[in-house]
Amino acid sequence: MRPHIRRRRSISARWSVRIAFLGLILFVLSGLGHRFQRIETPEFLWLLAIVAGLALLALLLSLKGFTSVWRRGDMGFPSAFWGTVIALVVLAPFVTTLYQALALPTIYDVSTDLTDPPVLFAAAGQRTDQMNPLVNDEDSRGLQSSAYPQVTGRRYEGSPDRILTAVNTVIASNGWTMVERQGEPGEDEEILLEVVARTWLLGFTSDVVIRLADEGETTYVDMRSVSRYGIHDLGENADRITAFMAALDAEVQRAQPEEETTQPAQ
Repeated sequence: MRPHIRRRRSISARWSVRIAFLGLILFVLSGLGHRFQRIETPEFLWLLAIVAGLALLALLLSLKGFTSVWRRGDMGFPSAFWGTVIALVVLAPFVTTLYQALALPTIYDVSTDLTDPPVLFAAAGQRTDQMNPLVNDEDSRGLQSSAYPQVTGRRYEGSPDRILTAVNTVIASNGWTMVERQGEPGEDEEILLEVVARTWLLGFTSDVVIRLADEGETTYVDMRSVSRYGIHDLGENADRITAFMAALDAEVQRAQPEEETTQPAQ
C-alpha cells in the first residue's frame, strides 16, 4: 500500500480570511452607524483605526499563508486568496485618504473671503473641546489660496431677496440642515445663513455659513465651510463650496430674466 500523506491546513490562511471579513463587517456597520448619527465622530475614528489594523493583520496572515502553501504544500490557498482580496478592499479607502492627505493642504477651514471670512455665529457656541476651533489663521489662508484658487464668491445682478430664494433652493437640494438666519432683505446690508452639511457617504459634518451682501443693484454671495473634526478636510470643504457656487449660478440664471447676468467676483 502507498503511504497516505496528509497535507496540513495553513492556520494563517484560515485566520486571514476570518479577520479580513471581520474588518469588513466592522467597517460597514460603523460607517452606517456614523452616517445615520448613531455613532459620534471621535468614536467612529477609533473604529476606523481598528478596521485598518484588522485589514493589515489579515493581509500579513494571508501572505504567511501563501508562503506555507508554496514552501510546505499546505492547504489553504483559497482562504489566503480571499483574505488578501477582502483586506485590500477594506484598505482601499485608507490608501485613497492617505494620498489625499499627502497631496492636499492640511486645512479644515475654507472660505471664499480670505481677509474677512463670514462668521459662524451659531456654531461658535455649540462646538465642544474635541471639535476644531473656528480660527481662520494666516497659514491656512496661504495654503488655501495656492491650493484652491477656484474657491471664489459670486456677484449677481438682482436684489438680495431674489438671490436669497435661489440660495435656499440650492440648500434644500443639497439636503443641508438650516440652523439659523440673521438679517432680512431690504432691512440689513448683510444676510447670514448658517447650515450643517454632511458628506454623502460616511456623514462627516461641517458647519457652513453663506453671506449675502446688498450692494445696491447687485448682491455679493460668499461662503465658508469648516469641518468639525480632523485637522485635514481632504479637500471636502473646497469641493463643497465650488459645487454650491456652480449650482447657485445655474439656479440664479434659471430664475432671473435673460438680460440679467451672473459675474464671478473679481
